[in-house]
Amino acid sequence: MKKIILVAGATGDLGLRIVKSLVNLNAEIRAVVRPTSDTDKINTLEKLGVKVYKVDKWNLEELKTPCLGVSCVVSALAGLREVVIDAQKILLDAAIAAGVSRFIPSDYSLDFTKFSSGENRNLDLRREFHEYLDKTSIAATSIFNGAFSELLTNEMPMILFKQKMILYWGNADHKMGFTTKDNTADYTAKVALDTSTPRYLRIAGDLISPREVKVIASEVTGQKFRLFRPGGQSLLGVIIKIARKLAPAEKELYPAWQGMQYMHNMIDVRSKIDKLNNDRYPEIQWTTVKDVLSKYQHTISN
Repeated sequence: MKKIILVAGATGDLGLRIVKSLVNLNAEIRAVVRPTSDTDKINTLEKLGVKVYKVDKWNLEELKTPCLGVSCVVSALAGLREVVIDAQKILLDAAIAAGVSRFIPSDYSLDFTKFSSGENRNLDLRREFHEYLDKTSIAATSIFNGAFSELLTNEMPMILFKQKMILYWGNADHKMGFTTKDNTADYTAKVALDTSTPRYLRIAGDLISPREVKVIASEVTGQKFRLFRPGGQSLLGVIIKIARKLAPAEKELYPAWQGMQYMHNMIDVRSKIDKLNNDRYPEIQWTTVKDVLSKYQHTISN
């Protein structure tokens, strides 16, 4: 008998990837979406065999129906307080009311359990949701994947291809965790179908330092990259405060200073991963930073 998994946030980038991974694992999938969700994305879900529930008011009674008979609810909701706290709380309450035994919150980040409130706005919201989640009876599993590897070739200002520089703060030998969205989705799908998962699981497609990124970038591009250190962690902290004051953008999910806050956390010694749980599902083929950069280089060369 197939296990039924409900995915919230299935029309988003990571959410859709999780759905596709669950399809590959032969799961029965449900998705809750807003009536205002993109029609093409809803059609994509339905073509994948997903039973889509359009939830208008997003209240407990409305969400309880799609949760009935579900073994695990996977949240891939993305947003600020009204989503990560308010909407996710209602989803959790509905899951519990429907008798769902397991819940995967929308974390998919570095391990923020070692950090304090006020250090990262977006992670503070997830930590606040955990306080509510951990008081309930449901079995929850958070997945910490570091940073998405795709950011290295896009939004994260670390590899400066035109300048042939690796920009870093603090220690050039500090290792950071990077995981592709597909690897994160594959792992999440496995966790959703696994009834014996612990409260926290930590994964990384690669643990790599700025110095090692420099070597790989040089090797992949055939050009010599160099390290560039503007300053240490404390200076980055000062810059974040200035940036947030000059351009608050508090209603934006990823303003510039939020990205800097994430980097500030990644270079912190508290973010060090003592033990990865990659080998829990040995069939997953992990994508390294070198793999990501090689694919990117091939794309821009053609």
